[in-house]
Amino acid sequence: MIKRLLLGLLALLLLLVAALTINTLRQGSKQLQVPALAPLAVDGAAVADSLAVAVRARSVTGLLDPRGVVAEYDALQTHLQARYPQAHAALELERVGGQSLLYTWRGSDPRAKPIALLAHQDVVPVAPGTESLWRKPPFSGLIEDGFVWGRGTLDNKSNLIAQLEAVEMLIKSGFKPRRTVYLVFGHDEEVGGREGALAVAGLLKQRGVQLDFVLDEGMIVTQGILPGVKAPLALIGLAEKGGMSLRLTAKTAPGHSAMPPTAVGASAIGMLAGALTRLDQHPVPGGIRGVAGEMFAAVAPELPFAQRLPMSNLWLLRPVVEGLLSQGAATNAMLRTTTAMTVLNAGNKENVLPGQAEAVVNFRLLPGDSSAAVIAHVRQVINDDRITIKPLSPPAEASRISSASAPAYQLVERTVREVFPDALVAPGLVIVGTDSRHFEAVADQVYRFMPIRFTPDDLPRLHGTDERIAITQLVDMVRFYHRLLAQGAGAGR
Repeated sequence: MIKRLLLGLLALLLLLVAALTINTLRQGSKQLQVPALAPLAVDGAAVADSLAVAVRARSVTGLLDPRGVVAEYDALQTHLQARYPQAHAALELERVGGQSLLYTWRGSDPRAKPIALLAHQDVVPVAPGTESLWRKPPFSGLIEDGFVWGRGTLDNKSNLIAQLEAVEMLIKSGFKPRRTVYLVFGHDEEVGGREGALAVAGLLKQRGVQLDFVLDEGMIVTQGILPGVKAPLALIGLAEKGGMSLRLTAKTAPGHSAMPPTAVGASAIGMLAGALTRLDQHPVPGGIRGVAGEMFAAVAPELPFAQRLPMSNLWLLRPVVEGLLSQGAATNAMLRTTTAMTVLNAGNKENVLPGQAEAVVNFRLLPGDSSAAVIAHVRQVINDDRITIKPLSPPAEASRISSASAPAYQLVERTVREVFPDALVAPGLVIVGTDSRHFEAVADQVYRFMPIRFTPDDLPRLHGTDERIAITQLVDMVRFYHRLLAQGAGAGR
């Protein structure tokens, strides 16, 4: 009887292994196959020189003031007009919100839905005291060793320059768009885009404009973010996370440190520490769903068999896979609303028990998780009426999810495969905010992708020290936008 039972269990196990293997092997590649595209001839030195001039304009993010910031934007925009005369002759230019630029390239077919490319002129400041750590001065715009150096080379003046370079080249070649193209260059993206991109989107809505799609910065072509994926991976952002910060406050009677309360967690610091520990131990539930599900479905067939098998059989192995992915910072952020403790304040003297302790906890909201639901989760996990929980500022909800099956996505995907033929393409989730979220009301689809190859060394340079971009990276960006506009805007007749 036991032998028969063991044989039966073995047979079931073999059937299960066979089913898993067959299901894995039948999941073929989902990569779009495109013919080889001859590289477009781009004058890399000229593009680099243009970006270098743009970097020297210190268009640091923040409120425009009479102390020089306006003059820096004026210098940048004067450079754009001088460098791209064909574009400025053929496109209509409007200034919105003070310094944001809205270019309109009229198409020949008024019935065709227009498209919009986004970039931003502003850059983040250099952290005080870190200027001496830069190998090249942060606003020098030096061109050395095959790189353009300086703040904004990666985020995001390179995008702006590459788009205008592509438009200038197309106009010189006699190209005329069939559908209207908008270029939107905000001036306050780094502080939320309310005066720039939001105002532009409002203006388009007022004019009755409905865009086919918007393409903004967001995700990139990189390697190493997903274990087992050896090829470069180009992720096209379908959505972006929202953001919310909660202030947690614990209050009690102050006292002398010589007579602390005997009950565990009775002091203000103890109460708050307990609340934070519980939050740390109980993150917001997540999983392979939504954009993460689409991404892993596209990537799974490209993995080595040992990793491909569990990813192709989530119907059985989902808990195991999700547990493994939750251990990596990058992959965990794709699966859930993240919890980050960022500010802590309590006490001002070593022998005084403070009467109040405060902490700020930042959440990056996954599409599908509302701020209200996350606050409810926090209250349930903390489970302590002595802790008050209040938003630090109005929450920014996560964006909607755009379609990975829409023709607009397929256009972006095809262009990526043509310009970066060695890269795999998959949908992705942007974990920070961009100007594109302001265009949801006036665009059928909103995508977030910056056509640039990033190396592991590049990632810390974003908003960090020694920001720079290789001239070869710039050339790829121009080729991408040139090809995207040539295919997406269509030749006029």
